[in-house]
Amino acid sequence: MTTTSDVITGPVRRPRNLAAHIVGSIHDDDTAAALGFRGGTVAGSVHLDQFPPLLLQAFGQQWFETGSLSLYFRHATTDGEPVQAFVERPPTGAHDPQVRAWMTTPAGEIVAEGTAAVGNPRVPSALHERDLRPADPAELRILKTLKPGDVLGDLRAAVNGARQRSIIEQDAMTEPLDWYSGTSPWGGPIASPSGVVGLLYTHLLTEAKEAMGEHVGLFGAIEIRFRGGPVFLDCDYRVTGEVAAVSQTPKTEVLWFDSRALDDRGEPVAEMRMMLRQMKQSSPLYRGEATGEATGE
Repeated sequence: MTTTSDVITGPVRRPRNLAAHIVGSIHDDDTAAALGFRGGTVAGSVHLDQFPPLLLQAFGQQWFETGSLSLYFRHATTDGEPVQAFVERPPTGAHDPQVRAWMTTPAGEIVAEGTAAVGNPRVPSALHERDLRPADPAELRILKTLKPGDVLGDLRAAVNGARQRSIIEQDAMTEPLDWYSGTSPWGGPIASPSGVVGLLYTHLLTEAKEAMGEHVGLFGAIEIRFRGGPVFLDCDYRVTGEVAAVSQTPKTEVLWFDSRALDDRGEPVAEMRMMLRQMKQSSPLYRGEATGEATGE
């Protein structure tokens, strides 16, 4: 890791496509290629794991307690493709600072861009200041049954510690902090950012996905925010979520949703805002219609 007066620069890493085995998903080479991508894509949540060393240098361990990382994805990467993370250095003595965060390829193509913060900044994060461009659900086909405010679920879930340790042992995590598998400043091992995303996404949208029918989706934007963190491995949390907006582009239908993990006292531990893109070309509801080539937008 290197620093200048105003930017903390991480090393070039080669994130793995950990879901390449899921046939029919955007991570599967054949499926992704049929939709216009260069190959099976690395999940955006995997890219989040590259930022914590930079965030710890910028904000200290408080980032895992009250920090946030808010990224909009611009360019889908494939297995092992090199990328580099960057975070602005907060001003000395700044109270609840928020700074730019981004990731690029070595050629300079922007993979993701947004903000990182700690505490309660006075300005909104990259995703919370973004115009969600809401659409009338009646205009949509894949997302026609969903509307803003719809509850997506209320369940008990935990970050699977064995799975996180297995990813680390396989050398498949770009920045495996010791805290992810052993003791941490808060006691036991904690979840990496991708583990937090999994907690706040994986089981929550089960019914919604069934209502969407056959389709291929991908992460378009992710923000995680700790309210009373960190998130511990193998610890049950109450996970709830609701639709924030539905929208569309010429090539995708777009679902924005908010979710959170609560502890046994009902206090928020972590929150997430996510944008999911549903590829129109992948759905029978659009089959036979030209929807254009796949892009970051």
